[in-house]
Amino acid sequence: MKDKEKKHKLFYYFIKKFIAPLSLKIFIKKINNFENLNREHPFIITSNHFSYLDPFLLSAIYTVYFNKKLYFIGKKKLFRTFIGKIFHEASGTIPLDKSDKGRSALWKAQKYLKEGKIIGIFPEGGLSKSKKLRKGKTGVARLALATKVPVLIIGIKGTFELMPIDRFIPKFKKTVIINVGELMYFNKYYNKKINRRILRKITNEIMSKIKSLMSTS
Repeated sequence: MKDKEKKHKLFYYFIKKFIAPLSLKIFIKKINNFENLNREHPFIITSNHFSYLDPFLLSAIYTVYFNKKLYFIGKKKLFRTFIGKIFHEASGTIPLDKSDKGRSALWKAQKYLKEGKIIGIFPEGGLSKSKKLRKGKTGVARLALATKVPVLIIGIKGTFELMPIDRFIPKFKKTVIINVGELMYFNKYYNKKINRRILRKITNEIMSKIKSLMSTS
């Protein structure tokens, strides 16, 4: 176990010191409302998901600029390959297991948020095969209400053109724009009995904000 942890630390150190800053220089054209990214208290980050570059670039931003680790919830299948397993274990990705309907992943994410960590979730539930924002799943809303933390909305532009779902090596162009929104708070629901209607309402609000940020240049 100690050897495994050591390898993970070395791998993450290499990403943090070399790959992450280089990736930001190569791909990121602009970050709008950069000041909204840095928060002292725990929160959930959520955005559109059109490319494998999305979680990597968001994680790189927090690693390089704030020396913080961003813990994404990702499908269990991401850990199947040798490289995928090493990368996601070292990055701290929380595996989502469909067999338990994602309960263990949400439980672990709750634990991380209570420890002051930042959690990342893509509400579409996976990569979009087009540039169209899909209907959001309610996981973000469930986690936000369970932990009583705000949600930071982000709209990402340009990653689909560089690396869509069927491309495994990105085009190297400085074209990605990260549009950072305001924190969304859901205090008015804390004392209410949570049901599907409330979860869907919150999810729709989140998706609407993401869609709006995606259109900002």
